[in-house]
Amino acid sequence: MNRPPAGRLVALLAVMVFAFGAIFVRLAVLQVSQAAELEQRAVDQRLETVTLPAERGQILDRVGRPLALSTPAVDVYADPRYVADPWTTASRLGPILGLGVTELVGELSRDTTFVYLARAVELDVAERIRELGLPGIGFLDTTKRSYPAGPLAPQVLGFVGTDGVGLWGLEQGYEEALAGTPGVRTTEFDPHGQPIVGGVHVEQAPVPGSSIVTTLDRELQFHVEQALAAAVQTQRARGGIVIVMEPNTGEILAMATAPGFDPNAFDASPPATYRNRALTDAFEPGSTNKVITAAAAVQEGVMPLDERISVRWTMEIGPYTIHDAHPHGTLRMTLGDIIAHSSNIGAVHVANRLGRERMATYLSRFGLGRSTGIGFPGESRGIMLPLANWSDASLATISYGQGIASTPLQMISVFSTIANDGRWVQPRLVRGTVDPAGMFHEAETLPSRRVVSADTARTVTQMLAYAVDYGTGTNAQVAGFQVAGKTGTARIPHPDRPGYLPGEYMASFIGYLPAGGPKVVIAAILDRPASVYGGLAAAPLFRQVAGVAITQLGLVPAERVPLPPHALPLG
Repeated sequence: MNRPPAGRLVALLAVMVFAFGAIFVRLAVLQVSQAAELEQRAVDQRLETVTLPAERGQILDRVGRPLALSTPAVDVYADPRYVADPWTTASRLGPILGLGVTELVGELSRDTTFVYLARAVELDVAERIRELGLPGIGFLDTTKRSYPAGPLAPQVLGFVGTDGVGLWGLEQGYEEALAGTPGVRTTEFDPHGQPIVGGVHVEQAPVPGSSIVTTLDRELQFHVEQALAAAVQTQRARGGIVIVMEPNTGEILAMATAPGFDPNAFDASPPATYRNRALTDAFEPGSTNKVITAAAAVQEGVMPLDERISVRWTMEIGPYTIHDAHPHGTLRMTLGDIIAHSSNIGAVHVANRLGRERMATYLSRFGLGRSTGIGFPGESRGIMLPLANWSDASLATISYGQGIASTPLQMISVFSTIANDGRWVQPRLVRGTVDPAGMFHEAETLPSRRVVSADTARTVTQMLAYAVDYGTGTNAQVAGFQVAGKTGTARIPHPDRPGYLPGEYMASFIGYLPAGGPKVVIAAILDRPASVYGGLAAAPLFRQVAGVAITQLGLVPAERVPLPPHALPLG
């Protein structure tokens, strides 16, 4: 029998020694220098950490009725590492989730450990998927935002995105309070994607968010929106705005913008409908701004109430010619007549007596040109020409509400100041919060300031009551109640060049009742109505909203205020 040569045996032995040596060295490296890293990688492959969303706080009306709430739902996710057959899994999931199989296969094949397949699905849908027992498919309890009243105050409430974050309105502005604090869950899985019994399972529970108690009255809001929608349709207007406010507290009882949308399906409506135009958009106020001119004149004593001045229907200001709304002969008018019959020329005479500095001062005191501080996302400050840039023409046009821009919220605050005996109170939409334990925390006391004296405010109220009883606001009269208010008809600036759009106007009426003891202030505004003028288009809308407010708020008449000195015949 032939034996292998000794050299071959030695070579084989050397190879074996080298191989075992290499294995030993590799084992040493793995067991010593890389042990911690490999152990961590093994743990990472078995552990899965997911975020547990916190239950979002509710948004409530002033008496606790829900306007926005969160209902139980389930997020469906996948860990692609444990999905053995993406096509089969996708074929079974697709019909239930309403998703395409090809789209799902792409998600199930991604190089990741976590991917959402569907967010906030209904509980019964999630249960159908659970019953399939598909490897790599997991579930997270979550909530789905719901607006039980549908398209009610949508621009005020706003909405949330698929990730549960507020994207508009109060949902966005109070995100931090509403959102709460998310929790965390860590679970250890086996190679088949099933939880390991006795393995790691650590959970830090989420902390629910606080609820927001608004100043809105849900029933009043509903009826106001119905009235606004009807007026927009009747007047063939592009849209409209109504605000209802308490003058002594600054609380907004209703705030409606048309056209609206359903926050339950916000993506089905044009983004332009999301804006809360009551405080994000600024318009020329038109003749409603004459209330500031009148208040300044009374406060400064520049025109005695019984003085009569000659008012023609046109006036030359430098190269410009301004005029009243309708031709008339020379009239002898008191300050009360100028306001009640909305004379632009009369307002210019009053403003000339005040001068630029005092006129600008009172505009600022009443809050024009600055934010109200209501705390709503996107609030506009309006547009105010710097005093240094004022000309004689600026003083003239600003006196009757052209050449400046204000939000409807700013203008209703002007009238609320008069209704509140000359004291401006910051408007607000939120009364307070309710924490997860159910404790109510009232919002901070609102700032206020004296703008004009109580005597001045009562005098202006007499003028505004005269305007409704016998002036341009007769269509705003409410049976059994004396109303104080002012019409406004403002031209719309051209968006691309100086000047105004021909034949297009914003019609408004802002007033309060009862005049002798104001409980509610209402701003009614229509965008490009068929009837054009505030007295014809907006005053009837005011009257209808006032009727609703009387019923919903239980208002009662008060003693009538006397009319101011006047020169023009009544009736």
